[in-house]
Amino acid sequence: MTRLLLGNIEPGTSEEEVTAFLHKYGFPSYSHIEQVPGDGSRPAVLLTYAGVTEAELEKLKPRVHGMFWKKRVLNVMILGDHMNHVE
Repeated sequence: MTRLLLGNIEPGTSEEEVTAFLHKYGFPSYSHIEQVPGDGSRPAVLLTYAGVTEAELEKLKPRVHGMFWKKRVLNVMILGDHMNHVE
């Protein structure tokens, strides 16, 4: 499972808007979305992708990282599952 954190989104941005925005820039469909309100100044969404690798999302990241969308400059972080595998 790979996760993408889309940060600094405009407060009140709907899941449908996030989905449409990411699809517009070629991102695959995610399997789960979670709102991450934080302290309210830089809300984010955490998207979980099943069957999509960290490398695949890293290739897409430059398409939206740093983009100005809905009065905000977006931050994107890819969180792979390599942290979950402890040997």
